[in-house]
Amino acid sequence: MFHREGHKIILITFFIIVILSLLVDFFVVNTMLKGGVIIIFIVLLVLVLQFFRNPKRNFTASESQLVSPVDGKVVVIEEVFEKEYFNEKRIQVSVFMSPINVHVTRYPVGGKVVYSKYHPGKYLVAWHPKSSEENERTTVVVNNNTFGDILHRQIAGALAKRIVNYAKEGEEVKQAEDSGFIKFGSRVDVFLPLDCTIDVKLNQMVKGGITSIASK
Repeated sequence: MFHREGHKIILITFFIIVILSLLVDFFVVNTMLKGGVIIIFIVLLVLVLQFFRNPKRNFTASESQLVSPVDGKVVVIEEVFEKEYFNEKRIQVSVFMSPINVHVTRYPVGGKVVYSKYHPGKYLVAWHPKSSEENERTTVVVNNNTFGDILHRQIAGALAKRIVNYAKEGEEVKQAEDSGFIKFGSRVDVFLPLDCTIDVKLNQMVKGGITSIASK
């Protein structure tokens, strides 16, 4: 199963690879060279398909747990001053996604979207300390009965050139429901209340909509 954001790119990539393969087959005489080039095309197609995959998962909503919004590796757990929305200290948990991770962004909690904003910006590498404030990004805040306002921020990386954000202010959303998509490498930051219990550790691999990153 592939995410809707990839349908057009997958189709275009498929047709380009088919055309190029036919041209290579017609014009290249050397059998080994021809086979090598076609294998490269196939690998490229497989990588694109893998990037846009959207595997089916059994999500179990929990009012006492806040789940990871994305697949990837936990690269930051620290107390910071969040100045875009809260203007106060929060616990930041950041998950880095490599190009081979599933890139669907999911709501870490259910509730009402009270803030959704897109910020144009730079394309620093996703693990750069300033990427959270200077890179292209979207900020979404969901008000939840248990955790209060929870902010998650999609951050473009050096390869990511487009962030898709589905969150609209005023709408009710469910935990683990699609919140957006980031194309080609990135990270997501989540800002939590200071009284949360953090359920993950640095360098831990997490799954979007499945792994609990905090609880109350």
